[in-house]
Amino acid sequence: MNDELKSVGDEARQMLRSLRLGILSTLSKKLGGYPFGSITPYVVDHTGCPVILISTIAEHTKNIEADPRVSLLVHEQHDDAQANARLTVVGLASRIADQNSIKERYLHFYPNARGYFDTHDFFFYRITPEHVRYIGGFGKIHWLDTGSIMTDLAPLAEQEEGILAHMNADHRENLQHYCQLMHGLLPAQVEMIGIDQDGFDVRADGKLLRFTFAQPVLDTQAARVALVDLARQAREKLATP
Repeated sequence: MNDELKSVGDEARQMLRSLRLGILSTLSKKLGGYPFGSITPYVVDHTGCPVILISTIAEHTKNIEADPRVSLLVHEQHDDAQANARLTVVGLASRIADQNSIKERYLHFYPNARGYFDTHDFFFYRITPEHVRYIGGFGKIHWLDTGSIMTDLAPLAEQEEGILAHMNADHRENLQHYCQLMHGLLPAQVEMIGIDQDGFDVRADGKLLRFTFAQPVLDTQAARVALVDLARQAREKLATP
């Protein structure tokens, strides 16, 4: 992959991780294969694959069980829809064998979904990319290989919950400073809800904020270095009159 495509691929992957809602298109079992669109929340797992939580009674779940080919369209939401960046992940959807492996990560982002497990049969499905289409703006239109958004599973995946617990127990002030430095907000309530190779996510006064790492972070030690450096940047900038 050349440097330009790598840069575009990194941009596409960061966009996928920063957004939370997509249009899931499945092939309708009832309508003989016509495309069927649904609004679907998602999270991205530690390999870069979108994960959705869907009920067995939902039309799109019935479609997936009949034909696993799907696409997920995510896009920025600004005034000029045609100028917004957008990303389409085309791939295969499959029920995750170990449902508990993704449950807590998903519920950190969507805590209200915890009640879903008390009503209908909800299951997590992973969309494994086969093709990626990214439009980043005028003249930036690319078909990307799946390696642009997928990553190898790093130790950070197993260490995520420990990092979240530590940051939320001992470094809430730093989290507030991160929000102030990168997003211009100083929240009263703040919580780190996710961390991955590319960045981390914070809920600040109910709003989800994304923070991007300059370099991939693969384990606890690398995360510590990156977060300490960001805290230093915040202190220096916020202390400047």
